[in-house]
Amino acid sequence: MELHGMKCEACLTGAPLVTHEDADKLNKLIPDWNIVEQEGMKRLERVFKFPDFAGALDFTNRVGKLAEENNHHPAILTEWGKVTVQWWTHKIGGLHMNDFIMAAKTDELF
Repeated sequence: MELHGMKCEACLTGAPLVTHEDADKLNKLIPDWNIVEQEGMKRLERVFKFPDFAGALDFTNRVGKLAEENNHHPAILTEWGKVTVQWWTHKIGGLHMNDFIMAAKTDELF
């Protein structure tokens, strides 16, 4: 399975979460991402490193544009030299296939 070419589809309230087994398989396709649990919800998280704040801010803006284009929005923490991105689906309170697709798309921006 290839995540990079997939399209993020609209996710409705009540859509199923990815199973633990599927999450493990999908996570192997985006090995730099970690599955973390925060506020009782599983999320995908990756820290991207940059040589300065300007590079981190530029990346943040590109991730924001990607999010708007796909109508799927992450949590982004921009700091000097690094950007932490978390993807999860708010409507279902955890991980959906879209989150793995968006993580792969975020990797492409980097």
